[in-house]
Amino acid sequence: MMMSAPRFISRLIERLPKVRGRYSENATIAGITWFRVGGPAEILFRPADEADLAAFLQRKPADVPVTVMGVGSNLLVRDGGIAGVVVRLGRGFAAIDVDDMQVRAGAMALDYNVALTCRESSLAGFEFLSGIPGTIGGGLRMNAGAYGREVKDIVTSVHALDANGIAHELDSSAWGPCYRGCGVPDEWIFTRAEMIGVPGNQSEITRAISYVQSARADTQPIRSRTGGSTFANPDGYKAWQLIDQSGCRGLTIGGAMVSKKHCNFLINTGTATATDLELLGEEVRLRVLKVTGIELEWEIRRIGMPIESAHV
Repeated sequence: MMMSAPRFISRLIERLPKVRGRYSENATIAGITWFRVGGPAEILFRPADEADLAAFLQRKPADVPVTVMGVGSNLLVRDGGIAGVVVRLGRGFAAIDVDDMQVRAGAMALDYNVALTCRESSLAGFEFLSGIPGTIGGGLRMNAGAYGREVKDIVTSVHALDANGIAHELDSSAWGPCYRGCGVPDEWIFTRAEMIGVPGNQSEITRAISYVQSARADTQPIRSRTGGSTFANPDGYKAWQLIDQSGCRGLTIGGAMVSKKHCNFLINTGTATATDLELLGEEVRLRVLKVTGIELEWEIRRIGMPIESAHV
């Protein structure tokens, strides 16, 4: 049975600056994550636009932590919730503009929508994005990849606000993308990206997107409550093969299960808590290390507090 989420009782909201966007106190956020688990945000802030977000960062108390959430597709929020302010970007960060071969997309633009928008402009090179269930901002943070390409292959520059609300434009070298990561400090917030494609044939682009979608449906548990690839691939290995080799396919803890369809995916079967999912992931890591000698690293981002640490 799922544990009830704790509730924050502090009045942090009284210390925060006035904004044009919206604050929500003790906000339930499990419903906006793909796992559908986790405790509340002490404060959920939806900025109106980049200027509103910058002003908030410039004026908020220095001791207030800030956490950024996208669509929660590769995220596990712990059961104790998230202290401080959770920033959820909205429509003001979701625009997609195409000019010749140049594409500008806000951090909250869905990867899939970017692929479709580029298709309508007969711009190729973005088809792989249709296989990444997230946003451009999340793709920048982890240099997301699928089907032989990564975000770094299309990005020419990125825009971000630092912890003090100061805007920065970074080229590909300053952005520093690497395998499932980048060189930008964790506390910076991506706001948009400039990308480049190549002229393409709309019918061929459509076929490529259809192939990606079909391959994803055939090999991944996309209709389950999951969080995408759980562990990064170690050099020279596939994480799912190591997990399978270690006898973890179908392994369960509480309401959490290692997918039988693709064992680098964890699934909430309907009653899982975030604790179940994290414990299962750690059990998988232990078994893989014991059998293969290889230590898997989490690819899913885990944030927030265990339930016993929550301020209630």
